[in-house]
Amino acid sequence: MVDTIENLMLEHLKRFQTTQDQILRELQLVTQRLGHLETAVARLGRDQSSTYEEQILDRHATDKLRERVDRIERRLELS
Repeated sequence: MVDTIENLMLEHLKRFQTTQDQILRELQLVTQRLGHLETAVARLGRDQSSTYEEQILDRHATDKLRERVDRIERRLELS
């Protein structure tokens, strides 16, 4: 009877260990996928900041062109 109880306990422990191993593998997979998502979000942020920088540079160029046009109009007395 004691052997039966010990065998039963061992079987339950083996099942728990198998389930725990499966959970650990799934957790590792989820952690890996989360890492990939974090990398993708970081890339998006970097790309977005690069795009914003380009917009700012374009605005500066437009402002310079506007100043030149204003100066030309003043010289030619067009305004």
